[in-house]
Amino acid sequence: MDHELTYGSWFLIADDDKDGRLTGGDAVNFFAKSGLPKDMLARVWAVADSTRQGYLGKHEFLKAMCAVSLAQNGQTLSAEAVTSAVELGSGIPIARMQGLEVVNSPDAENPFSDPFKEAFKAPEKTIFDTGTGFFGRSSKKEAITSSKKPANAKTCTSIIDGLRAIYEEKVKAIELAFKFDSFYGPILTESDFTAKPSVLLLGQYSTGKTTFIKHLLNREYPGAHIGPEPTTDRFVVVMGGVEERRTPGNTLVVQTDKPFTGLTKFGTAFLSKFECAQCSNPLLDEVTLVDTPGVLSGEKQRIDRSYEFIQVCEWFASRCDVILLLFDPHKLDISDEFKAVIASLKGHDDKVRVVLNKSDQVDMQQLMRVYGALMWSLGKVFNTPEVCRVYVGSFNTEPISTAKNPYGEELFEAEQADLMKDLLEIPHRSCDRKVNEFVKRIRAAKIHCLILGHLKNKMPTMMGKQKAQDKMVANLEEEFYKVQQEHHLPVGDFPNVAKFRENLRSYDLSKIPKFDKKTMAKFDEILNTDIPTLLKRFDNPF
Repeated sequence: MDHELTYGSWFLIADDDKDGRLTGGDAVNFFAKSGLPKDMLARVWAVADSTRQGYLGKHEFLKAMCAVSLAQNGQTLSAEAVTSAVELGSGIPIARMQGLEVVNSPDAENPFSDPFKEAFKAPEKTIFDTGTGFFGRSSKKEAITSSKKPANAKTCTSIIDGLRAIYEEKVKAIELAFKFDSFYGPILTESDFTAKPSVLLLGQYSTGKTTFIKHLLNREYPGAHIGPEPTTDRFVVVMGGVEERRTPGNTLVVQTDKPFTGLTKFGTAFLSKFECAQCSNPLLDEVTLVDTPGVLSGEKQRIDRSYEFIQVCEWFASRCDVILLLFDPHKLDISDEFKAVIASLKGHDDKVRVVLNKSDQVDMQQLMRVYGALMWSLGKVFNTPEVCRVYVGSFNTEPISTAKNPYGEELFEAEQADLMKDLLEIPHRSCDRKVNEFVKRIRAAKIHCLILGHLKNKMPTMMGKQKAQDKMVANLEEEFYKVQQEHHLPVGDFPNVAKFRENLRSYDLSKIPKFDKKTMAKFDEILNTDIPTLLKRFDNPF
């Protein structure tokens, strides 16, 4: 008796619209056949849809049915118990569903032998997902995408699809018109919405970034080199893959199915120091890791890099789910370049975690002093009374050394467990993080358009345009204040004045379109109606 055969057949019954995704109403009607109370079914859905995608796919449906089986047999319903039940497979009873029978063998009349293969085929293309993508030739479906129809939640089968539809229908054209991509970041592509969650590692050289990745994967990634000297001289994206391979940067950025096309703006000098390393690992099936060159310190700071290192770090930071800052007890000094890197993380404070690595190399008294000094330094650099979480430990493949601190082993093991728990929860928070980043982008785009609209309205209609623009650019702080007061906006939501001024010098304000009330209302509608409605639609249906 094959539980996958049964559940695959049942899915074909539950999935009324045959799109390979079980959502809202379909799920409520189907799981009601289990006879479980509504609060228990809400728990079943929460355990199955742990990443909050808003639908059940192949693996999630399996988890849901195993959870139903556990609940019907009076067993504890937890994420661990359900995962164990999925692994046991036919070792647990088939869930009892009113009106449905257990499938013991494939139906000879069925055109497929594997119900799961048929039931969980890729969803049909929607108005925002054409056969040629955003970069191919135009078609009738692409014409729909570029139309001015409002985003329709009925065409979406997940939260991420809904965000992508809203962006394509309502936001993208405005961003292009007001040059938002030149000030904030590249126009979003399909891969930006569908990319796996990622972790960015930053730190000065020899703080153990590459060793930390080896510790997580229990192996070295292809091309990794570990040593006491600065060894990692490039940005390396470590991803999951069937075969081990290394892909150079110039090849990587032209692959539109990967979220790195925006890195082309940093030029060939950077792309020659950028690559992707692929290897098979369970963790990499869920999360992507980004290894970075060591931040320069001391005399090495005088050596100019051939690319904009700070801007590249900022680009990755805006797209990663977690940012790990690694420190060494023997290298607590924060160099000027490292200060600039940390400053570029402004707006992403919720993602930052600090790791005090190699902590077993100092005794207990020194560790207390090192920890205090690190907290003091971080408080000055982050310029905030609240300091982010600091994990203390020795993150490498060797056993924890007790030679200098025989009492620290228990502490280090507990800290390592906490950090691993934090990292393993990343996939479960990924959807929420994408919603959060999308809202941040919409708010930033709204303020960007308000600023340019304000400056545009102050431009003369005939002569002296360049002179008027130069005057406003020189007094940009005053113009920001006027916009903030007029629209009652939070000061913290405004962009960096110096960076905005630098970008603004290369544009002719007279060619920027006017920011009218209709466009303003569109932003408000997205923030106040579209996104809340989307989240409610794909929330726990029970």
